[in-house]
Amino acid sequence: MDIMLSLFDGASNNQSLPNGYDTDVVIKSTCLSVLTGAADTSIVTLTWALCLILNNYNVLERIQDELNTHVGKQRWVEESDLKQLIYLQAVIKETLRLYPAAPLGVPHEAIEDCTINGYHIQKGTRILLNIAKIHRDPIVWVEPDKFKPERFLTSHKDIDVKGNNFELIPFSSGRRICPGISLGLPTIQLTLASLFHSFDMRRLSNEPIEMTESSGMTNIKATPVQALLIPRLASNLYG
Repeated sequence: MDIMLSLFDGASNNQSLPNGYDTDVVIKSTCLSVLTGAADTSIVTLTWALCLILNNYNVLERIQDELNTHVGKQRWVEESDLKQLIYLQAVIKETLRLYPAAPLGVPHEAIEDCTINGYHIQKGTRILLNIAKIHRDPIVWVEPDKFKPERFLTSHKDIDVKGNNFELIPFSSGRRICPGISLGLPTIQLTLASLFHSFDMRRLSNEPIEMTESSGMTNIKATPVQALLIPRLASNLYG
């Protein structure tokens, strides 16, 4: 956004650009595109996280124990608390590993001839990363199809989701990494922390939640998720 504004620096309001649009329209539409994209993928990640946690009550209990320790039950959880919620961060990493919001990364183009794992790729080739496949590579991940947040507290504790480790790239990597990462991650963390801090949750039946994925640019759950919410804080906090 800073770069775009600097390009328009000195242009008067409503001044037309070479493509016929004025600066205000370009800035507003760009902001809308960024926020719309962030909302969609955040909703997808929150849905999968909720389903995985409800299918594993031991994970829910551990999240709430962590919240009880660092936040207590006399106030709402705040953004400043997030850095202490290490286990919740591990749960989110594992959710992004198993169910990346965008299973295929945005298209890239090879800027020069190169060879990757014995495959020759010509300059100009369009490349799509299969992020979902990378995240479940059995060479890298032990029991890759299992939901095990603890792996990010032990064997993979130094791996982040910010494009520095190519085995976990839900936001892609490099110069075209998702620009919404700095907004999306804290939003997901605070939303889940607030939800599980405020409510105890249960499935509607003893059967696990069905986890079928739908096809599309984003990895949306095929069926809605339903859960029973039970307040767990003092009643005066729900005003």
